[in-house]
Amino acid sequence: MKKAQLSGSLRANVGKKDVSALRKEGRVPCVLYGQGEQTHFSVRSVDVEKLVFSPDVFQVEISIEGGKTAMAIIQDLQMHPVKDKPMHVDFLELNDKKPVKVSLPVLTTGAPIGVMNGGKLRQPYRKLRVTGLPGDLPDSITLDVASLRIGESIRVSDIDLSGVEFREPASAVVLGVKMARGAVDEDEETEDEEAEGDDAATEEGAES
Repeated sequence: MKKAQLSGSLRANVGKKDVSALRKEGRVPCVLYGQGEQTHFSVRSVDVEKLVFSPDVFQVEISIEGGKTAMAIIQDLQMHPVKDKPMHVDFLELNDKKPVKVSLPVLTTGAPIGVMNGGKLRQPYRKLRVTGLPGDLPDSITLDVASLRIGESIRVSDIDLSGVEFREPASAVVLGVKMARGAVDEDEETEDEEAEGDDAATEEGAES
């Protein structure tokens, strides 16, 4: 999993007035928990936005004034409903020996045969929820879709990812190639051409 760094300042108070003052200063109130006592701190809004608006999932090395450092992941995020700005972030401190739950982005490689034949690639899942040890979690789940024909799909049960347990149903379709208007499967097109060839040969034989 990709790594990022954040620098934070301890919060003297955790009341509403303190939260409002922080946001006016362009900072985001945060809390770090998961390994003992909670730590309340704040970070610059622009720094958090770089993580929030990225499609990647990060392990974040947090350095808080006073000497505390921790590796964590974003566990919960509150966004402003209108301004689309981060309002509060919960960070879960990581333990190398304790599994964590994250959502990994699903990426594809290759051009599906079915799409080249006129079908349409549909991807119901842009991210998949998984559980695994921090050291086993990849940056993303990359699926090779080059061999997919019209009507074929990749389900959760088809994905082999060592050290990771999927939290989605095994039967869930992650992506697939659907029939589109005017689409012709390559095999069907070949069969039609062969049939036309047989018909032509038959007609020639009849004429002779």
